Amino acid sequence: MASRTGAFIKLLRPEIAAMDLALPAASALLATYLLTGGLPPLFPFVLAVIGGYCAITSTYVFNDCCDIDIDKINLPDRPLASERVTRRQGLLYAFLLFVVAASVAFYLNPESLVALIIATLAISIYSAIAKRATFLSFLPVGFAYGLVPIGIWLAFDPAGVLDLGVVHSYAPDDGVLLPLTAIFFGAMICVTDWGFTLSGVARDVEGDRQRGAPTFPVTFGVPATSKFVMVCWVCGVLFSLAIGYVAYPHLGLIYFTGAILAGIWMLMQAADFVRNPLPERGGRLFLQASWYRAVIFTAMIADVVLGAVGYAL
Repeated sequence: MASRTGAFIKLLRPEIAAMDLALPAASALLATYLLTGGLPPLFPFVLAVIGGYCAITSTYVFNDCCDIDIDKINLPDRPLASERVTRRQGLLYAFLLFVVAASVAFYLNPESLVALIIATLAISIYSAIAKRATFLSFLPVGFAYGLVPIGIWLAFDPAGVLDLGVVHSYAPDDGVLLPLTAIFFGAMICVTDWGFTLSGVARDVEGDRQRGAPTFPVTFGVPATSKFVMVCWVCGVLFSLAIGYVAYPHLGLIYFTGAILAGIWMLMQAADFVRNPLPERGGRLFLQASWYRAVIFTAMIADVVLGAVGYAL
């Protein structure tokens, strides 16, 4: 039982869980702070973090279900590749995680549910079709994950298109469909996820090549991939600074310090991948990218919480 439980936990990518939990938390806090100057109610906030985490991890599990043959080469110890979890169990697990996320989204604001459905369709197309069809398969991945902060944002700052959900009982209508801060937030996640995903795909290049998946590293090589990843991270760091600029003075010293220092560190790691364009270096960059995003989201959370407490006092 312990081994089976551990296998299902491993499907959720616990090594990058800090990023996956901090993203919805930061989105919910910043959206509420910009709208009201305070913090969100505790129960909807906790639900949003759980729902966002389930939405993200459901895509991990579904992707593993689609990549069993590739993972048997690249990552044979993965739960599905090692047959500790069957494909049927994996698909059911992914569906249950999606149901939890969808239920939370509908309860908070159906606008969030619309964003979730669009994002899930995009990432499902990547996992089931695009990865084995085109070197541009990474594009829908970034688009899908870029919708995560947008969906969470709408749960606390509704666009007002769908007048349903518990969120409308405490969130005033500011007459704005989506503020510029939220747009930059989504763009930052989208672009950095291209770099994040392609680093992992570079790690998996041998299995993809053997199974005929024409991914970017298979088509153009790892050296060219490392250069494109570098471009993605330069753009992503600039978007992170743009978030702080348009959210100022709600975001201040803590966020900018975290964004600048973490951004410099991340660009140094991406530059090292360019100098050492090896699959294993791409794998390390994949994990380092999750740490970068966890740090920058934590800095955002700290800045918002301290600012809201100070405003209340």
